[in-house]
Amino acid sequence: MSLKQRRDDEYYMRRAISLARRGTGQTSPNPLVGCVIVKEDTIVAEGYHRSYGMPHAEVEALQRAGDGAKGATVYVNLEPCAHFGKTPPCAPQLARSKVSRVVIGMVDPNAVVNGKGVEILRSNQLITETGVLEDECKWVNRGFIRRVRDQRPWFTLKSASTIDGQIALPNGESQWITSEESRNKAHLLRAEHDGIMVGVGTVLRDDPSLTVRHTVGRSPIRIVVDTMLRTPADAAILRGDGAIILAGISAQKMGKHDQLSKAGAEIYYLPEKNNRVDLRSAAIILGERGLNSVLVEGGATLASAFIQEKLIDGLSLFIAPTIMGQGISLFKEIVVPSLDKLIRFRVLNMSRTGRDIWIEGVPECSPDL
Repeated sequence: MSLKQRRDDEYYMRRAISLARRGTGQTSPNPLVGCVIVKEDTIVAEGYHRSYGMPHAEVEALQRAGDGAKGATVYVNLEPCAHFGKTPPCAPQLARSKVSRVVIGMVDPNAVVNGKGVEILRSNQLITETGVLEDECKWVNRGFIRRVRDQRPWFTLKSASTIDGQIALPNGESQWITSEESRNKAHLLRAEHDGIMVGVGTVLRDDPSLTVRHTVGRSPIRIVVDTMLRTPADAAILRGDGAIILAGISAQKMGKHDQLSKAGAEIYYLPEKNNRVDLRSAAIILGERGLNSVLVEGGATLASAFIQEKLIDGLSLFIAPTIMGQGISLFKEIVVPSLDKLIRFRVLNMSRTGRDIWIEGVPECSPDL
C-alpha cells in the first residue's frame, strides 16, 4: 500500500469516526457507526446510525450515494453486520452495491458478526481492509465493546468537588460547588450516556429528577441502587419514564414492590454483599437491559463501592478552585494500607469549564479494549 493510500484511508476513517459520534446516547444496544463513500478522492455520500431501529450507517450512505457508489471505496469504523436484527444486514447490501473496496476500522466483537461481515464482502470479490485506526475505533465504541465482552456497561464516575476533594458540607449541602459552565457540561455528559445512576441516599437527600437540561439530547435511563427499597413512591426520579431500582434480595419482604411499581419503578432484586446490593450483579442486569454506558453520579458511598469493586472504567471530575476543609470526601470509605497500594488513574484530558478544571481519566490498570 502506498503512503498516499494509507494517509487517505486514515483521513476518511477519522471522518467516519466523527460521524459515528453523532449517534452518541441514541443507538444502544447498537454500536456507534459512521460511513463515508469515496470515489476519485471525492466524498460521494456519508451516513451514520442515528438511533436504535433506524437505518445503519452503511445503508444510509448507500441510499444517498445511489449509482455513485459503483466502484467507490467505503470507509466504516465497525465491521458491517451480517445478521438480521431490527434492520437487514449491511454486508450483503454493500456487496450488491458494486462498491470496489471496503475499509473497516475494527472487526465487530459481537459473536453474531465477528468476522462474518468481512467474509461476506471478500467472498463477493470486494477488496476489504481491516484495522485502520483500530484503537480510535475501539475507543469510540468502548461502551459497546465492554457490554459485548464483559456483559456489563462502561461505567463513568462523575463528580463535582472542591480542590481538597470534598463533595458536600458535613450536613450534606452541595448545591453548588462548581460553576454553571461545569453543570451544563455535566448535562451534556448525561445525554451521552444510556443510564445515570445514584444511590438511595442521594434520592432521599436531594430528590433529583436526573433528566437532561440545558442541552439537546435524550434523558438517560435513571437507576437507583437501593438495597432496602427506601425510595419514596413520590420521588422525582420515578416521574415521567420512571426508573430502574436495584434492590437487595432481602427487600422483597418490605412490602413496597407494588407501590413503587405503580409509581414507575422497574425493580430488580439482587444478591447482597456486605449488606448492600452486589454491584457486579447489578452491572450484569444493566448489560442485559442493553445499556452500553452508565454515568455514576452518586455520592461518596456509591462512588467508593464502585472503586472498591473495580467497576469504574472512566472518570469525569469537575474540580472547583475552592477549599472546604471539613466536609464529605468523595472516597471517604476507601482505606489504602500503604502508598504502593494507591489506586491510580491515567489522565486523558484536562481542560477548563468556567472557573473549574475538568479532568477525564481511566484506571491505570485498565485492560486494552
